[in-house]
Amino acid sequence: MKMTEIFLQDLTSEVERSKRALEQVPDGNYDWKPHEKSMQFGYLVELVAIMPSWVATMITQDELDVAPANQGQKPEPMRTRAELLAGLDKTAAAARTALEGTTDEFLKTPWKLLARGQVVIEAPRHEMIRDTFKHLAHHRGQMTVYLRLLGASVPALYGPSADDNRFT
Repeated sequence: MKMTEIFLQDLTSEVERSKRALEQVPDGNYDWKPHEKSMQFGYLVELVAIMPSWVATMITQDELDVAPANQGQKPEPMRTRAELLAGLDKTAAAARTALEGTTDEFLKTPWKLLARGQVVIEAPRHEMIRDTFKHLAHHRGQMTVYLRLLGASVPALYGPSADDNRFT
């Protein structure tokens, strides 16, 4: 099986899990955080919604500077469940298109993550994409803790939860 086929399967399952989690986001809690050192709930759920776009970036660009000297204009925050789900659909579609349009050979070429112009990590694109799926699972797990603390339902993601008994 080709890497692109594996990544397309991973994308499908990870997006479905993210969708189930984002469907539980209660509106009106964008600035909430469980602890002063924790990230804001709104930032966290936006991260879950946009992370599939990182896959597309790793295929369509040779590098990304996550802290450029010239910050530019930030996108409008996604403050509602509907905006988050639409954002996830958009980023997942971009990732799917990029994966369908690339080859395994290209995924073996190097990609760089920069911060303020300095290389933070350089690795083959396929490694970075694999790590992105792991990173998404991490933040989605964090998100389920926030959901529980906010009194929202926690969906079954890799098995049943106290609120959702399906095993998927």
